[in-house]
Amino acid sequence: MASSNRDQEQHYHEVFITKTVTVQPPPLVASPTFLPLSNLDSQCPALMYLVFFYREPVPASSSSSSSSSLFSSLKRGLEEALASWYPAAGRLRLSSHSGKLTLACRNGTGALLLQASTTARISDLGDLSLPNNFVDRLVFRPPLNASLEDTPLVVGQVTKFGCGGYAIGVGTNHALFDGVANYNFLNAWAGRVAGRRLQAMPPGQAEPVHDRGRLLEMHGHQHGHDDHFHDPAEFMAIDHLHQLIKQKQDPIILRNGEEKLVLRTFSVECAMVSRLKSKAMSGGTAAASNCSSFEVVAAHMWKARTKALNIPNHRTVCLQFTVDARGRMHPPLPPSFAGNAFVLSSLLCTAAELDRLPLAALVLRIQAAKRAVTHAYVARYIAALGEAPRTSLPPLPELTMVSDWTKTPYHRVDFGAGEAAYVAPLATPMPQAAYFMQSPGEAGSVDVRIGLPEKTLSAFETYFLHGF
Repeated sequence: MASSNRDQEQHYHEVFITKTVTVQPPPLVASPTFLPLSNLDSQCPALMYLVFFYREPVPASSSSSSSSSLFSSLKRGLEEALASWYPAAGRLRLSSHSGKLTLACRNGTGALLLQASTTARISDLGDLSLPNNFVDRLVFRPPLNASLEDTPLVVGQVTKFGCGGYAIGVGTNHALFDGVANYNFLNAWAGRVAGRRLQAMPPGQAEPVHDRGRLLEMHGHQHGHDDHFHDPAEFMAIDHLHQLIKQKQDPIILRNGEEKLVLRTFSVECAMVSRLKSKAMSGGTAAASNCSSFEVVAAHMWKARTKALNIPNHRTVCLQFTVDARGRMHPPLPPSFAGNAFVLSSLLCTAAELDRLPLAALVLRIQAAKRAVTHAYVARYIAALGEAPRTSLPPLPELTMVSDWTKTPYHRVDFGAGEAAYVAPLATPMPQAAYFMQSPGEAGSVDVRIGLPEKTLSAFETYFLHGF
């Protein structure tokens, strides 16, 4: 019986690919041959994956089975979306002259779409917010030995479960899109699948702007005096990283930073967010007059993570978080800009100072760091990226990184069946980074997905969810 159960369990871990197609833009689409990429685009040329889970079966059409109908609709919708989002059908190239990444748009390659099935039921996966090796099979991963030129920039896989539910796993290359552009692309694709292409779309989902010319101009930027740029070194994320790397070279080794990280999602309920805001705005003269959910959760999480990792008091610790530069440039980039436009802002202090600082003071520092991201900051940041060596960061437990996804509610992307039951981001190239996401279960709640050493999970949960 035990052997039979093991066989059954193994069977649940099988996903059968039944169809693979290449999807290209309509033949009459005019697009440039090459699209030069900016330093921001070149930071992480890797596929980033999301898996959308739908518990209800796909409504069957009168002419075909439900799974075939969905696959055909996804293919047709992607073809239509690629008319505007044509770079997604291209391939990355490494320039022989500059050594920089560029994008070949008109090379007849295309995006990749797969149809798959499994006898597993979605309920077999348990808590969808927890990492699960099976979920990795719901996306297409190119072979490890695939060359840059042979790797699709957009891959999709629709998998039908034994219960009738299904998953749509999508991978998009980060060299193409930042989070906002990726969200707009997925909405454009989903809208065409669901037949919404003729409806009025929000500004961010207007015709995408792919040209990176404004950002390319900043590659050789030489910063000088700027009255609006208050002490750039104080908030320059790259300078702060250099300080942490230099600190890493001292004799003290933080073993927590070398351990394998475990991904977990912690739900910050709306009531807790409200309490954190009240605490941040009730600190007397040092209180914040106003604050966002991101600011209070980021400040609180920074303290909790630093305490959970037991970082010595004398060590320098750093919080870095993403800021959308679209509206901070002069003139601003359009909301529909479809490349990478996020930069990192940063603040430093010692672990002892972080522990002493009240939440209100931390929120004020985060707000100051956000204000420091001006046009001049963006220019210097982009130029500095071009000068930085192309090496992986060493483990830096003193570095807390946050990416705010709360303005890109992926669970609301509607491929025709309404909101997804859950959207699972798979492990990223930086699993130690924290991702703030809208909770699909409660308006105003924030889901925090972060990688931590396993032995620190309990301490982090205590400090983060109960220690305030």
